[in-house]
Order: sequence, then C-alpha cells, then structure tokens
Amino acid sequence: MAFDFAAVTAPFRMQPGLRALAPGAAQLTPSRPGERALEEKLAVLTQHADQALLAAPGFQAGAALQALCAHAEAEHPQALQRNADGVRAPLLGWGLRGDVVVGDGPAEIGRCLGALPAPWRLAGLLSLAFAEDFAVIDGQTATIPWLAVCLPSHWSPQEKIGRHFAQVHAPVADNRLLLAASDHLARLVTGTQRWERFVWTITPEVRLDMHPQRTPKRLWPEDADAEGLARSAFLRTERQTFIPLPESHQAIFTIHVESGPLAEVVTAADEAAALHAALATMSEAVLAYRSLAPARDRLLEWLAARAGGAAR
Repeated sequence: MAFDFAAVTAPFRMQPGLRALAPGAAQLTPSRPGERALEEKLAVLTQHADQALLAAPGFQAGAALQALCAHAEAEHPQALQRNADGVRAPLLGWGLRGDVVVGDGPAEIGRCLGALPAPWRLAGLLSLAFAEDFAVIDGQTATIPWLAVCLPSHWSPQEKIGRHFAQVHAPVADNRLLLAASDHLARLVTGTQRWERFVWTITPEVRLDMHPQRTPKRLWPEDADAEGLARSAFLRTERQTFIPLPESHQAIFTIHVESGPLAEVVTAADEAAALHAALATMSEAVLAYRSLAPARDRLLEWLAARAGGAAR
C-alpha cells in the first residue's frame, strides 16, 4: 500500500493535513490488467459511467485533461504515450486516435471505452490507465466542476459536482476545520506547489467502490471477538495529491484508494500503536460518521495487543 503511517496522528482531528510533495515524487500509479482497482473501475465505467464521469454545465475540461496527459507521460511513459494522432495506454493495449478507440488489448476495455460518449473517452482511458480517480478544482470559485471518480468512499459524485468546498465537506463529522479552510485550501492547491494528504479508516467492506447507490454499508459482526473482528476488517486508505495548473487557477485532484486486510497490513507495533491512539481519540460524531462505533472497543483491544503494550 502507498499509505504512510506517519499521517496517522493523535488526538484524531478532521483536518486538511496537507504536506508538500518532495521534488520528483510521483503522483500517479499505472494500472495493469488483472489488478483489483482496474477491474472495479472497469465495472463502474461499463455499468454506471453516468455516476462517475461528471461535469458542471458549461465547464470545458480539455485543457486540464491535456495537462494530466502530459503529467502522466512524464511520470510513467510506459503507461501513457502521446503522439500526433492521439494517446495510447500501452499497458492496457488501448488508445485513442482523436476520439476513435484503437488497440488490441483486453476486449472488455475496448468495449467499455467505445461505449462511452466520445467527449468522455479520454477521461475513461486515463481512469483505466491509472489507479487514481480524478477531479478538477477551481481555485477562483473553490468549486469542483469536473469529476472522474469510480471508487468513492460512501459518497456520491453526482451530489458533489459543481459544489463549493464547504458544501462538499458539509456532511463530514467534526468538519469545522475543513469548512473554515475551504477557500484558502482551494487557492493553496491551485498555486505552484504540489501537495499530498492521506485519509484512512477501518471498515468491514472489502470493495474499493463504495458508492452509496451501488454498495450498501456492510455491518460489523456483532458476535465476533476482537481477533475475529480484526480478521474481517480492512484498512482503507486514500493518498490524495494535487497537480497544480496555476496558469488557469486550477488543480487536478488525484485519489488513490487502496484496501487491505487489517491483520496483514498492520504488522509493526508502532503502526498498531498509532492507529490505536487515533481511534481512541475519535469523537462520537466521527465514529458514527465512519460507522466505527460498534467495532471501536474490539478494534482497540486488538490494536493494543498487536502494539505489544505500546498503545496506551
């Protein structure tokens, strides 16, 4: 997982948590056939593209998409290549010549891209070529006018498109810091510096796609002991980064969702201690928002044991 456990802090607070990206740090992750994120994204774009690919009325994403293509090619030329005719994703075996789908990769990928409306095929190709989901942030209005999000974490992209940062984060528990910083954050991430942040939770849901209309919330087992509960739990993480487009006062927001069995991901005592401290200091509102209240005490017991007494 790309998750950095240094981002787990206590006392836990819902806050921006931005940190500057080091020069040369990559922001994208190439996808390959057979990988879990690609398979789930392909299913969403095949069956629910209208829930994932969204633009505010009148917004033109062409310049931002071309900037994303240039960034992707510079970081991972093995995953995305541009030429005079169009763009291709060699690892997928598919590309676009203009808006015509070309290639000889897995047939289901070609069918999916061909079924998308022509103006959305480049966004679809980028979504499949990389593990990240994407959004465009407008720094002048602090709104999100464009989304290509296949793997949301219990939120609906249809409800966020065109909204102000404050409206987007309104449902978040203990959101005072996020709301107060909304306009400042929009200006900050659309400047010249590249930023990243990490988000995490513990969940009984294995799927990456958690759109509320497609994935009903899975309940924690009531009768499992601490060990049994932990064995059925997953650490779900997001690495979020911002590719700034300062000339247009915009940024491309990237979201890399990963999920792994808690007992396999948390192997070091200091990792368990960090999660224990954070979980122990979550407010009741945050526990309810993240559906952690029924599992909190058992997770704390398991994390304390995994930390070897380091958790207090």
